Amino acid sequence: MDERLQRHLDKHDIIDSILRYATGIDMRDWALYRQVFTDEVVIDFTSWGGGQVNTMRADHWVAGVRSTLSGFDGTQHTLTNFVIDLRGDEATAVVHMSAQHFLPNDRGDSTLTIGGFYTHELVRFPDDWKIRKAKLTVTWTTGNRHIFELARARAAAGEERPKRQP
Repeated sequence: MDERLQRHLDKHDIIDSILRYATGIDMRDWALYRQVFTDEVVIDFTSWGGGQVNTMRADHWVAGVRSTLSGFDGTQHTLTNFVIDLRGDEATAVVHMSAQHFLPNDRGDSTLTIGGFYTHELVRFPDDWKIRKAKLTVTWTTGNRHIFELARARAAAGEERPKRQP
């Protein structure tokens, strides 16, 4: 195949994987969300929650995300400005993001919006590109950060919002 055409196809497939990352969360399709990751994944969300960079099983990462985000009434992750650096069977994608979180409550604003960018490191598999490292760099927030605690408690109490249908 022509090298230029292959680069376009690879970039398309990488963008598709990253869009499934956001769609899996927002549609509460945890199987879809899980399929975008390698079995072991490096997670760096230190700019959002502090702590440290962690290497873990992707199943554990997905369960952790589900244990909080499924407690929201709704989320919307918008991704733009994909810049992809291809290096054979590896790639880095920097993607600007805005993530809206919605949960009506009696403790303040019902929304929290996070802005910034993801830096994903991906590897090629026979039928897909998968994320092996996900880094979130938060550059701004607006709204009520407390709703994350409320969503986590709601999900722990079994009030998880079901998978959404398109």
